[in-house]
Amino acid sequence: MVKKILFTLLVIFIIIQFFRPEKNDSNAQPAPLSADYVLSNEVSSILEKACDDCHSNHTNYPWYANVQPVAWWLDGHIKDGKRHLNFDDFTNAPIARQNHKLEEVIEVIEEGEMPLNSYTALGMHSEANLTEEEKAVLIDWAKNQISMLKDKYPADSLVMKRRQRPQNAAGNH
Repeated sequence: MVKKILFTLLVIFIIIQFFRPEKNDSNAQPAPLSADYVLSNEVSSILEKACDDCHSNHTNYPWYANVQPVAWWLDGHIKDGKRHLNFDDFTNAPIARQNHKLEEVIEVIEEGEMPLNSYTALGMHSEANLTEEEKAVLIDWAKNQISMLKDKYPADSLVMKRRQRPQNAAGNH
């Protein structure tokens, strides 16, 4: 019985290898962060090594990204990361959202939420682990960009507007 179960699992494992997610390697930069924001070489380097795999349109995949179901798991992380913040499409967002995302960059770095532990666990992607100096560089950079936005735009344009709750067609609820 155990042999049948193991054989079935092996067959399933082999079959799922033929179902692969599309890779995030377009290199498209329709509205890159660098279009409107000052990026020093140091900031660019830190973002590239620690952030771009999940927050840009190009991921440098490790060897194990070719093994299912790991590839599906990675694909989910990348899509989720890009949904929250995509540096290659950053300046397409309204200015209030850009400002908010810069505030979030500061927050997630200060709280140690990025990079994800699952990304750097077991010594993988150790280059993405930020030193205290690199964290300070990114935080200072984001604060400077927020200050630049405050100097350039009216204060009310930098605030995210609350979404209105949709009302039903009758407008009674």
